[in-house]
Amino acid sequence: MAIELKVRLVEELFDRLDTEITDFKSETKLNCLTGCGKCCSKPNIDASPLEFLPWALHLFLNGKAEETLLELNNSTISTCHIYRPLALLEEYNGSCSNYKYRGLICRLFGYAANRDKYGELRLATCKIIKDNQLENFNNTEEAISKGLYVPIFTDYYMQLAQIDYRMGVTLLPINQALKMAIEEVLQYYAYRPFPGGLENIA
Repeated sequence: MAIELKVRLVEELFDRLDTEITDFKSETKLNCLTGCGKCCSKPNIDASPLEFLPWALHLFLNGKAEETLLELNNSTISTCHIYRPLALLEEYNGSCSNYKYRGLICRLFGYAANRDKYGELRLATCKIIKDNQLENFNNTEEAISKGLYVPIFTDYYMQLAQIDYRMGVTLLPINQALKMAIEEVLQYYAYRPFPGGLENIA
């Protein structure tokens, strides 16, 4: 399957998820604090290369793939390369430098659920939301137990894997996933012409 098609399928999956999360946030009134980047600043985030394939193609189309790959290869920082803290002393305050192209894990966390050992859905969100929006959080957990629809991590990762099984089920530390996504794009176009019709989408 051509990389351009894989990217379109991943973006369609993200569009569906974004719609579901918008509805879920509207229903539950849960939301992230403005300017909070605590979850993005964790050093142990795992992701698949496939969820960052749209980001990697975006870099390639803008002539920044090789430069970014070099930065990743030379970096000793384990927090997400795309995350930008406001300052060294404010690592929990910041934002995604390429929010449109953030990965699946970035989209799901806070507004999606996992199943516990009893098969019950549990909202996977941060301590800040739980502490600062406790009433909404408790109401949401109760609503989910009564059937409120919530996106589920495993369901979305299974859908992602259907696009490209190898890249979709490979979970790596996030910066390694970013590197692999770029390498995939660079290798694909090493002996192919520039993607037709995509010159002006960046």
